[in-house]
Amino acid sequence: MDCNERFTTFESAELVMPRIIKSDNRREPFDEQKMRASMRRALEKRPVSSDDFEQAVGRLVHKLRTMGEREVGSRLIGELVMDELRNLDEVAFVRFASVYRRFQDVTEFEDEIKRLQELSDASASREQMSLLPELLGKNK
Repeated sequence: MDCNERFTTFESAELVMPRIIKSDNRREPFDEQKMRASMRRALEKRPVSSDDFEQAVGRLVHKLRTMGEREVGSRLIGELVMDELRNLDEVAFVRFASVYRRFQDVTEFEDEIKRLQELSDASASREQMSLLPELLGKNK
């Protein structure tokens, strides 16, 4: 029996979420709802749109899927969440960081706020510097 048809298969990489290695070395599946809830708590009563929130969650999930790791430390996820919150809302970032990093006293809060201000100042000066050539070019 001859088959004169052509059969092709396409394979694609299955991008699965890595398992999470907790601080006590337990392993558990990644729980997107848990991550969302902790981010929402930090963003409570802050002026962040649901679209911006969803985009941040999407970026986090995408980063975790595309890392290609079977397991990642919960510490890394916390740092990724803090990066997204820093970009969304600085107050939410400090809220999350205070719980995540277990600030023990006001001095630790102050130190984190100083680091945040330094990052903001550095970012603002880079943005201003990038506009400078454009402005100079228009005045010629």
